Amino acid sequence: MTTSKLTRFEKARILGARALQLSMGAKPLVKVSDSIDPIDIAALELENKVLPLDVRQKETEN
Repeated sequence: MTTSKLTRFEKARILGARALQLSMGAKPLVKVSDSIDPIDIAALELENKVLPLDVRQKETEN
């Protein structure tokens, strides 16, 4: 399966889910400075490709 780009809806859902995990006490998978917003940490994790979540996209026929 080829890797496709995330839609803005998938990205928002993933960042929200991970930010919730972080706000509930999950350990960040990137190095963070002092006080940083969980959404920003989730965005850094996504940017560094270390986000512990997967997106399953339905394959479409052309």
